[in-house]
Amino acid sequence: MNTRNGNLVNLVTLALLMALIFLMGQTPLGLIPLGFCNVTLLVIPVAVGTLFMGLKYGVLLGLTFGATSFVSALLRPSTLVGTLMGASLPMVIVMTFLPRLMVPVVIHFVHKAMAHKLEKTGLAVAAACGSLTNTILYLGLMLIFYMICGIDNTAVLTAIGATAGGAGPLEAVAAALITPPIVLALRKAMHKKTA
Repeated sequence: MNTRNGNLVNLVTLALLMALIFLMGQTPLGLIPLGFCNVTLLVIPVAVGTLFMGLKYGVLLGLTFGATSFVSALLRPSTLVGTLMGASLPMVIVMTFLPRLMVPVVIHFVHKAMAHKLEKTGLAVAAACGSLTNTILYLGLMLIFYMICGIDNTAVLTAIGATAGGAGPLEAVAAALITPPIVLALRKAMHKKTA
């Protein structure tokens, strides 16, 4: 496939994944309630895009994930985010964007480091690491910002404990199971088009 067609395929794929992130972020498709916490699947389109198209496109998808998270924080904030927003909107902006921008970076470099391993395993590990990056950075920044603002962080520590024991690992497993077959199918479809 020539470069022009490859770029067109990447742009169309990027647009579809951006739309999917926005749709999932504004509906229950992106958050699965477990009672004590939510499992987010929004990292999966970022992982798919990064692994299929590369880091540049992954960062754009991470930016879309961050923007979608910020809009959600403005329109329907959780108690923890709402409390922080009342103290410092700039901190909420950093908290919603920075972890999401780091997800594709981690995915890219983990996958690159595992390029010599089995492809499916490398894809799964990279997707899981991206998901854990999102969880750890988001909750870590929330805790740091609560401490900086002098807000009681008991609720944040409880959320971190619940997430570390429940949602975080489930999100990583979901990303590891869902991402590889999608990326491999996209690659196979692209290979058929070029053959």
